[in-house]
Amino acid sequence: MGLIEIRIPQTIAKTLKLPVGSPGRQQRRVLKRLLKKSRYTEFGQTYHFDEILLHKDPTKIFQQRVPIFDYDKIYDEWWHRTLEGIPDVCWPGKIKYFALSSGTSGSASKYIPVTNDLMKGNRIVMVKQMLTLRNYENIPVKSISKGWLMLGGSTDLQKGPGYYAGDLSGITARKVPFWFTPFYKPGKKIARTKDWHTKLDEVVEQAPHWDIGFVVGVPAWIQMVMELIIERYKLKNIHEMWPNLAFYVHGGVAFEPYKKGFEKLLGKPLTYIETYLASEGFIAYQDRQGIRGMKLNTNEHIFLEFVPFNNDNFDQSGNIKENPQVLLVDEVEEGKDYAILLSTSAGAWRYLIGDTVRFTSKERSEIVITGRTRHFLSLVGEHLSVDNMNRAIQLASQDMNISIPEFTVAGIPLDSFFAHHWYIACDDIVNPEQLRLSIDNHIKALNDDYAVERRSALKEVFLTVLPERTFLEFMEMKGKLGGQHKFPRVMKGKMLEDWQQFISSVAL
Repeated sequence: MGLIEIRIPQTIAKTLKLPVGSPGRQQRRVLKRLLKKSRYTEFGQTYHFDEILLHKDPTKIFQQRVPIFDYDKIYDEWWHRTLEGIPDVCWPGKIKYFALSSGTSGSASKYIPVTNDLMKGNRIVMVKQMLTLRNYENIPVKSISKGWLMLGGSTDLQKGPGYYAGDLSGITARKVPFWFTPFYKPGKKIARTKDWHTKLDEVVEQAPHWDIGFVVGVPAWIQMVMELIIERYKLKNIHEMWPNLAFYVHGGVAFEPYKKGFEKLLGKPLTYIETYLASEGFIAYQDRQGIRGMKLNTNEHIFLEFVPFNNDNFDQSGNIKENPQVLLVDEVEEGKDYAILLSTSAGAWRYLIGDTVRFTSKERSEIVITGRTRHFLSLVGEHLSVDNMNRAIQLASQDMNISIPEFTVAGIPLDSFFAHHWYIACDDIVNPEQLRLSIDNHIKALNDDYAVERRSALKEVFLTVLPERTFLEFMEMKGKLGGQHKFPRVMKGKMLEDWQQFISSVAL
């Protein structure tokens, strides 16, 4: 079977704002819409959005007048008032939902505003992504109409004074459109379950009653539920239970480290579709096969800016400096890392989300996520990114024919120099020294700065192999088991101290 034929009526194309013009023009129109909608809010009045809109080029004036915010700054100055129930602070109306997000390093939860306008925009981007399936070859069309197993946070949200808070996945599932309800699994009853272990047990119990075509979620948790189903029903692979399973929609973390172990559970290949859906909005999605990259959402509800991720704009701890260089989507270069600033239809303004991306195609506005502004190692100038780490783990796994579902790295002092310490999750039989050398050598080949520093101040690489359950138990101890929670790829500060203490207690 060749390409899927999906005809899109002009009325639908207009409703979905399918791309017209260059990404740069699309983005400037998006910013104007955001400014117009929010010009009567307190934020809009403070920064004179009405005046900005009168300028010939509102984008440049917007960048000059509105400062860059990280979470702490925008929360302390603005968002805390929305939690108090005050309307029209950064976006029109009262904020009724907040996505709880602590990232992968912080301990205190962040309250990210979620508005109906943001959810509407997210849904439109999701439909756009579904329509791109017409670009894919040789996929089973019948699977598109089967069930969608979406493993996320609980829809039984925390109740605050006038608002609800929880994982974005839980908020999204709670507000599933009526037309999608017949396809949505595990269903609203199981989705309300807060305890992650209980939720998994209920999913496994109901699995034989479902005909699943799509699975959606963080790789570690999707893999876990498939393993439990296979074990419970004594199957050879998951396709003995769900023969129409054809698609895996994933995001949040790089899939490569999980892929080898994941595919052991399959009876036939899946079509993998990567998404970039953050608590702050649906940023990008994969729209064609055989490429490493996702297409930015440039025409809907998010205005994007890009800060070159280098020593001129960020300090050694990953904090943004004063007056950084900021570029628009049509000003970036391919092959360079950028931190993202978002302005959204939920009242985020020039908000530093904390992710870094690299453009693989400027013409098509395609990116890959390369890491976090504070999740990289550069003790002595080695500039080791999460992208380097993921790639090295993938190559080492292939070299040794093993599965590494989780890992983390810490930078540590070594006499008057420094070292990296890798902690690897692997339940296969493995030679730690061989694995250490394989990872080290692959990173040297991937990263010239690392190769130079390994001959200088980065004197050693240590590696500890642990059972996968150790990583899961640590996440559970931290209250971050399941949903959208991911294991941190880089350990620093208090999190590293807790991790070292935890694995020491496990070893006793």
